[in-house]
Amino acid sequence: MTVVENDRIVMAESSDEWTLDAMFEALEEMHVPEGFKTEIVGGTIVMTPQRANHWDIILGIIEQLRTKYPRKRVLSDVRIDYPGRLNGFATDVTLIAEGAGPDDKGRFHHKDVVFVAEVISRGTGLNDYGPKKDAYAAAGVPVYLIVDPYTGKWVVHTQPKDGEYTDEARSVFGRPVDLTGTPVGLVLATDDFARD
Repeated sequence: MTVVENDRIVMAESSDEWTLDAMFEALEEMHVPEGFKTEIVGGTIVMTPQRANHWDIILGIIEQLRTKYPRKRVLSDVRIDYPGRLNGFATDVTLIAEGAGPDDKGRFHHKDVVFVAEVISRGTGLNDYGPKKDAYAAAGVPVYLIVDPYTGKWVVHTQPKDGEYTDEARSVFGRPVDLTGTPVGLVLATDDFARD
Protein backbone atom coordinates (compact mmCIF):
# COMPACT_ATOMS: atom_id res chain seq x y z
CA MET A 1 0.00 0.00 0.00
CA THR A 2 1.12 3.54 -0.73
CA VAL A 3 0.24 6.38 1.62
CA VAL A 4 1.08 10.06 1.32
CA GLU A 5 2.48 11.20 4.64
CA ASN A 6 3.62 14.80 5.24
CA ASP A 7 3.87 15.38 1.46
CA ARG A 8 6.04 12.32 0.86
CA ILE A 9 5.10 8.85 -0.35
CA VAL A 10 5.58 6.01 2.10
CA MET A 11 5.45 2.41 0.89
CA ALA A 12 4.67 -0.47 3.21
CA GLU A 13 6.83 -3.55 2.75
CA SER A 14 3.67 -5.59 2.49
CA SER A 15 -0.01 -4.78 2.87
CA ASP A 16 -0.18 -7.36 5.68
CA GLU A 17 1.60 -4.85 7.93
CA TRP A 18 -1.35 -2.48 7.87
CA THR A 19 -4.35 -2.62 10.12
CA LEU A 20 -7.63 -0.85 9.47
CA ASP A 21 -6.88 1.58 12.28
CA ALA A 22 -3.45 2.42 10.79
CA MET A 23 -4.96 2.89 7.34
CA PHE A 24 -7.72 5.18 8.62
CA GLU A 25 -5.19 7.16 10.68
CA ALA A 26 -3.11 7.68 7.53
CA LEU A 27 -6.24 8.80 5.69
CA GLU A 28 -6.95 11.37 8.39
CA GLU A 29 -3.54 12.91 7.74
CA MET A 30 -4.19 13.14 4.00
CA HIS A 31 -6.23 15.84 2.35
CA VAL A 32 -9.43 14.15 1.21
CA PRO A 33 -11.45 16.54 -0.95
CA GLU A 34 -14.75 17.71 0.53
CA GLY A 35 -17.71 15.69 -0.69
CA PHE A 36 -15.78 12.43 -1.01
CA LYS A 37 -16.77 9.28 0.85
CA THR A 38 -13.77 7.24 1.98
CA GLU A 39 -13.75 3.57 2.95
CA ILE A 40 -11.50 0.53 2.78
CA VAL A 41 -12.64 -2.51 0.83
CA GLY A 42 -10.39 -5.57 1.00
CA GLY A 43 -7.39 -3.45 1.91
CA THR A 44 -7.95 -0.95 -0.91
CA ILE A 45 -8.74 2.67 -0.10
CA VAL A 46 -11.76 3.82 -2.09
CA MET A 47 -12.69 7.50 -2.40
CA THR A 48 -15.95 8.29 -4.12
CA PRO A 49 -17.36 11.72 -4.95
CA GLN A 50 -20.94 12.10 -3.77
CA ARG A 51 -23.30 13.50 -6.37
CA ALA A 52 -26.52 15.35 -5.59
CA ASN A 53 -28.71 12.49 -6.87
CA HIS A 54 -26.69 9.97 -4.86
CA TRP A 55 -27.30 11.97 -1.67
CA ASP A 56 -30.97 12.52 -2.55
CA ILE A 57 -31.56 8.75 -2.75
CA ILE A 58 -29.67 8.17 0.51
CA LEU A 59 -31.74 10.86 2.22
CA GLY A 60 -34.93 9.33 0.81
CA ILE A 61 -34.07 5.98 2.40
CA ILE A 62 -33.11 7.62 5.71
CA GLU A 63 -36.34 9.66 5.85
CA GLN A 64 -38.42 6.50 5.32
CA LEU A 65 -36.51 4.58 8.00
CA ARG A 66 -37.00 7.52 10.37
CA THR A 67 -40.79 7.06 10.20
CA LYS A 68 -40.26 3.92 12.28
CA TYR A 69 -36.82 4.16 13.90
CA PRO A 70 -35.19 6.76 16.18
CA ARG A 71 -32.45 8.96 14.75
CA LYS A 72 -29.65 7.29 16.74
CA ARG A 73 -30.34 3.93 15.07
CA VAL A 74 -29.99 5.26 11.52
CA LEU A 75 -26.43 6.02 10.38
CA SER A 76 -24.85 7.25 7.17
CA ASP A 77 -21.20 7.24 6.14
CA VAL A 78 -20.05 5.91 9.54
CA ARG A 79 -17.13 3.46 9.67
CA ILE A 80 -18.04 -0.08 10.64
CA ASP A 81 -15.50 -2.90 10.30
CA TYR A 82 -16.70 -6.08 8.61
CA PRO A 83 -15.38 -9.64 8.28
CA GLY A 84 -12.74 -10.34 5.70
CA ARG A 85 -9.34 -8.84 5.07
CA LEU A 86 -9.23 -5.10 5.91
CA ASN A 87 -12.90 -4.14 5.42
CA GLY A 88 -13.81 -0.78 6.95
CA PHE A 89 -17.00 0.35 5.23
CA ALA A 90 -18.79 3.69 5.43
CA THR A 91 -22.16 2.42 4.25
CA ASP A 92 -24.56 4.90 2.67
CA VAL A 93 -27.33 3.89 5.10
CA THR A 94 -27.07 1.61 8.15
CA LEU A 95 -29.78 0.61 10.61
CA ILE A 96 -28.45 -0.51 13.99
CA ALA A 97 -30.29 -2.96 16.27
CA GLU A 98 -32.33 -1.63 19.17
CA GLY A 99 -30.20 -1.15 22.28
CA ALA A 100 -26.91 -1.30 20.35
CA GLY A 101 -24.38 1.44 20.82
CA PRO A 102 -20.80 2.30 20.04
CA ASP A 103 -17.92 0.58 21.82
CA ASP A 104 -15.24 2.30 23.89
CA LYS A 105 -13.58 3.50 20.66
CA GLY A 106 -16.86 5.07 19.52
CA ARG A 107 -17.49 2.43 16.86
CA PHE A 108 -20.49 0.27 16.15
CA HIS A 109 -20.05 -3.48 15.67
CA HIS A 110 -21.15 -5.30 12.52
CA LYS A 111 -23.08 -7.81 14.65
CA ASP A 112 -25.45 -4.97 15.57
CA VAL A 113 -26.29 -4.07 11.95
CA VAL A 114 -29.85 -4.91 10.88
CA PHE A 115 -29.93 -3.26 7.43
CA VAL A 116 -27.52 -1.64 5.00
CA ALA A 117 -28.19 0.22 1.77
CA GLU A 118 -25.63 1.18 -0.83
CA VAL A 119 -26.37 3.61 -3.65
CA ILE A 120 -24.18 2.75 -6.62
CA SER A 121 -21.52 5.24 -7.68
CA ARG A 122 -19.85 4.97 -11.05
CA GLY A 123 -16.60 3.06 -10.64
CA THR A 124 -17.42 1.43 -7.28
CA GLY A 125 -20.48 -0.62 -8.19
CA LEU A 126 -18.42 -3.78 -8.49
CA ASN A 127 -17.54 -3.43 -4.79
CA ASP A 128 -21.20 -3.08 -3.81
CA TYR A 129 -22.29 -6.08 -5.87
CA GLY A 130 -19.22 -8.17 -4.97
CA PRO A 131 -16.85 -7.86 -1.98
CA LYS A 132 -19.15 -5.69 0.11
CA LYS A 133 -22.11 -8.01 -0.46
CA ASP A 134 -19.91 -10.93 0.57
CA ALA A 135 -18.75 -9.12 3.72
CA TYR A 136 -22.31 -8.16 4.70
CA ALA A 137 -23.45 -11.77 4.24
CA ALA A 138 -20.46 -13.07 6.24
CA ALA A 139 -21.38 -10.61 9.01
CA GLY A 140 -24.95 -11.91 9.02
CA VAL A 141 -26.52 -8.55 8.09
CA PRO A 142 -30.17 -9.56 7.61
CA VAL A 143 -31.02 -7.09 4.81
CA TYR A 144 -28.76 -5.56 2.14
CA LEU A 145 -30.30 -3.16 -0.38
CA ILE A 146 -28.46 -1.99 -3.51
CA VAL A 147 -29.94 0.99 -5.35
CA ASP A 148 -28.52 1.63 -8.83
CA PRO A 149 -29.38 5.05 -10.31
CA TYR A 150 -27.53 4.17 -13.55
CA THR A 151 -29.89 1.31 -14.36
CA GLY A 152 -32.92 2.59 -12.44
CA LYS A 153 -33.11 -0.71 -10.56
CA TRP A 154 -32.80 -2.02 -6.99
CA VAL A 155 -31.98 -5.42 -5.54
CA VAL A 156 -32.46 -6.54 -1.95
CA HIS A 157 -30.55 -9.48 -0.48
CA THR A 158 -31.91 -11.25 2.60
CA GLN A 159 -31.51 -14.38 4.71
CA PRO A 160 -27.73 -14.70 5.06
CA LYS A 161 -26.56 -18.25 5.71
CA ASP A 162 -23.01 -19.65 5.73
CA GLY A 163 -21.59 -16.39 4.38
CA GLU A 164 -24.03 -15.97 1.48
CA TYR A 165 -27.41 -14.38 0.93
CA THR A 166 -29.97 -17.07 0.12
CA ASP A 167 -32.80 -14.83 -1.09
CA GLU A 168 -33.10 -11.76 -3.26
CA ALA A 169 -35.76 -9.60 -4.86
CA ARG A 170 -35.24 -7.04 -7.58
CA SER A 171 -37.24 -4.51 -9.50
CA VAL A 172 -37.17 -1.02 -11.01
CA PHE A 173 -37.51 2.47 -9.56
CA GLY A 174 -41.16 3.18 -8.90
CA ARG A 175 -41.80 -0.30 -7.49
CA PRO A 176 -41.69 -0.58 -3.68
CA VAL A 177 -39.07 -2.53 -1.73
CA ASP A 178 -41.17 -4.72 0.56
CA LEU A 179 -39.18 -5.34 3.74
CA THR A 180 -42.18 -6.21 5.92
CA GLY A 181 -41.08 -9.85 6.19
CA THR A 182 -37.60 -8.84 7.38
CA PRO A 183 -36.28 -7.34 10.62
CA VAL A 184 -36.70 -3.88 9.00
CA GLY A 185 -40.47 -4.34 8.93
CA LEU A 186 -41.54 -1.66 6.46
CA VAL A 187 -41.99 -0.89 2.77
CA LEU A 188 -39.57 1.54 1.12
CA ALA A 189 -41.01 3.63 -1.72
CA THR A 190 -38.73 4.25 -4.69
CA ASP A 191 -41.02 6.58 -6.68
CA ASP A 192 -38.79 9.59 -5.98
CA PHE A 193 -35.51 7.85 -6.85
CA ALA A 194 -34.07 9.48 -9.99
CA ARG A 195 -31.84 7.91 -12.62
CA ASP A 196 -28.41 9.31 -13.45
